[in-house]
Amino acid sequence: MNSTPKSEGTAPMQTASGLNQLEQLKKFTRVVADTGDFALLKEYAPEDATTNPTLILKAALKPEYHALLEKAVRDGKKTAQAPDDVMRELLVLFGLEILKVVPGRVSTETSAKIAFDADALVAEGRLFIERYAKAGVGRERVLIKLATTWEGIQAARVLQKEEINCNMTLLFSLAQAVAAAEAGAKLISPFVGRILDWYKKKNQREYLPAEDPGVLSVREIYAYYKTFGHPTEVMGASFRSKGEALELAGCDLLTISPELLGELKSSTEPVARKLSPEGSRNPQLSRLKVDEKNFRWLLNESAMATEKLSEGIRTFAADAAKLQEFMAKMA
Repeated sequence: MNSTPKSEGTAPMQTASGLNQLEQLKKFTRVVADTGDFALLKEYAPEDATTNPTLILKAALKPEYHALLEKAVRDGKKTAQAPDDVMRELLVLFGLEILKVVPGRVSTETSAKIAFDADALVAEGRLFIERYAKAGVGRERVLIKLATTWEGIQAARVLQKEEINCNMTLLFSLAQAVAAAEAGAKLISPFVGRILDWYKKKNQREYLPAEDPGVLSVREIYAYYKTFGHPTEVMGASFRSKGEALELAGCDLLTISPELLGELKSSTEPVARKLSPEGSRNPQLSRLKVDEKNFRWLLNESAMATEKLSEGIRTFAADAAKLQEFMAKMA
């Protein structure tokens, strides 16, 4: 199946007109900040923010955020909460602070330890929504992040029926993307930079942004969604350079680190729109079958997707454990 769309590099260039690249990008893509450090958000004015255990660990270890850790630990002691419950409390506390800054949504991640347990993922997603609701935040402002395992996809199917919106993360293949869309997931987060990392290591070569395997993967997914009318939002994630992000200008959303947001903000070079729904539709595409057996086979057939999904789950689990250990010392 030849499903990679052509780049729309011939689209009219956007004149800078004094606008920096970040301002230009926001004209046709919803820009999201990829950070748990809410102090940085005001500078870049993103619409949404995403977090994961690694980003929360990085932020939580900074002295200015210790008050949130202390509150989570203190509240946990009062109600005799288990360590996992204290962790959930901390993630929600970070989410609440982020929502004071961004006008849109925050993504809060489920535990990597339950990435292969659909029932547990559903239960944790509901718990997060309940905690946000108690703080006065409606579910429309929260995305529950789920690893894109088969079980994560089935959890999303259940949660979406309850109007709990899901963000499918650790996504590296078209098969994962199609299964997530067919389950009704609100949003997917293909990991551009981690795909690039795998191919650079395997092939021992560098890639220009336009030929970046991660960029091409997102274009393929975007074209499939627009061709077959899937409303699931595509949010490119995990960028290694601003060039990668700019090659996906026009994607539904892009979640970008503060460092790269800073680079975009400091440049006034013109930004061209590379993706649009109309230009990406491809009548030659064929539908992909993604029942459980075929999903597992297609994922297995992609060494990159299999390895990066497993690695991502292990990394998030390890960073969550480090954060729990740090909080235990504060108790």
